[in-house]
Amino acid sequence: MLSTLDRHGSGKLGWVDPYGDTLFNEQEAQVARQEVVTLIRGCNDDQQKAALLDLAGILEACAATPGSYLWFMGD
Repeated sequence: MLSTLDRHGSGKLGWVDPYGDTLFNEQEAQVARQEVVTLIRGCNDDQQKAALLDLAGILEACAATPGSYLWFMGD
């Protein structure tokens, strides 16, 4: 689902590289969390929705912890 996001838009989730590593700080995690909420609302697939809910929880924990980072590890 994240692969369908516009990499040139203002959001953060489109920048997650499936083949390389991507690092978000707590401010970026907050922006990405808001994007996930929007994606969840438009999701019709139960498995994708569950994955997005998990991602929202991880992003929320990062956003709530000053000085923290979330590291997406690609291939």
